[in-house]
Amino acid sequence: MKTDFLWGGALAAHQFEGGWNTGGKGPSVIDVLTAGTHSTPRKITDTIEPNEFYPNHEAIDFYHRFKDDISLFAEMGLKCLRTSIAWTRIFPNGDEEVPNEEGLAFYDEVFDELLKNNIEPVITLSHFEMPLHLANEYGGFRNKKVIDYFLRFAKVVLKRYQDKVKFWMTFNEINNQMNTNNPLFLWTNSGVKVQDDEHPKELMYQVAHNELVASAKVVIEAKKINPALQIGCMLAFVPVYPYSSNPNDVMAAEEYLRQRFFFGDIHVRGEYPSYALKEFDREGYKIEITEEEKTILKEGTVDFVGFSYYMSTTVKSNHSNESDDVVSGGISQSIDNPFIKSSDWGWGIDPVGLRYSLNLLYNRYQLPLFIVENGFGQVDELTEDKKIHDSDRISYLRDHIIEMKKAVEYDGVDLIGYTPWGIIDLVSFTTGEMKKRYGMIYVDRHNDGSGSLNRYRKDSFIWYKNVIASNGKEV
Repeated sequence: MKTDFLWGGALAAHQFEGGWNTGGKGPSVIDVLTAGTHSTPRKITDTIEPNEFYPNHEAIDFYHRFKDDISLFAEMGLKCLRTSIAWTRIFPNGDEEVPNEEGLAFYDEVFDELLKNNIEPVITLSHFEMPLHLANEYGGFRNKKVIDYFLRFAKVVLKRYQDKVKFWMTFNEINNQMNTNNPLFLWTNSGVKVQDDEHPKELMYQVAHNELVASAKVVIEAKKINPALQIGCMLAFVPVYPYSSNPNDVMAAEEYLRQRFFFGDIHVRGEYPSYALKEFDREGYKIEITEEEKTILKEGTVDFVGFSYYMSTTVKSNHSNESDDVVSGGISQSIDNPFIKSSDWGWGIDPVGLRYSLNLLYNRYQLPLFIVENGFGQVDELTEDKKIHDSDRISYLRDHIIEMKKAVEYDGVDLIGYTPWGIIDLVSFTTGEMKKRYGMIYVDRHNDGSGSLNRYRKDSFIWYKNVIASNGKEV
């Protein structure tokens, strides 16, 4: 791997920071998500209900423990940390004119501590952390006013931290909301709830357009602030395989891949792909797109493509299910792949799929790529002597890194870095659980919120430290 390759770890403010109402922070769309399980969906409440448990409120309390946690990251040898700036720490309601200085100062401290330990911050502007006020009062990103509020937030932090943060991404997993069967995604991505008289897919495309314009405006303004800043998009990338060589299966996979590519195509190329325009026409969708906005999209294309990779999906043309599960991405023709195993949460384990995804994205976009999420959720057992033997996680990460290296060293993919998800245990986004652990650092916190919050190194901590020290030669 290149000598400047960014080995790191990935987190999101709402899943690990805690301090949800501390330091002037306002409530976000995540702060009204209750706990759930693999079989019980998280609920979205209208307000903070006293009899509900909201696991993200305290999370793992990085807010009060960041120096100790960063010391652990430095011990592991991280070259970068991918995380987010909680929008509501900076603008508690989202529509204020003056930012919250206490929130800005907090991130100054965090970034300074990272840089002091030679860890480069990689920052997402919006990682499911929209101010609740913007969702409730404006309807989230269905309202074009929210574009300007997001731009105001972005300009403040880009200017403030321009000398501390080089790599930025606008919206995390912006394409999650393609799955309109699950209300969680439109809510967390965009602060939007579908009303009875609205067509979910048409609404999603309008919301998506407004976010894509917001992203392009951020790119344009960032280059004015500091031309050296690198602004990327962030896609949830789950490749779609045909179940067989049956041409109908192949075409089904081709059509479903458009759901993966739609956002990236516009972020990178600055214009709507023909397949999307045909869909709008075919379905009668009326998406408000102005000529000025078309120009903005063209001028605000991204510098790199960040993406998450956890699994692949397989489709069969004559198969049908009603799944709204994140595993299938809402694909009605998804079917189990007989050639791969699955995790305890039903996520397909497919290391070769990472190499395939890297080639697919690089061949399509010819821009540098950045793997900003990849990881293995499992139940970890803390032994009496405070050890965690997570050999399955090590195997998962090792196999994916091997395939990643093939994509770079054999296939010629331009890759900036690799930041496995949940470098320290954190609240699961989809279920709100703690027992679904991804980290290489164990946090003593449980699904009901109990626990000491003490940190313990897992076996994977030592393993990944050696991977980084050898620049990927020892896996």
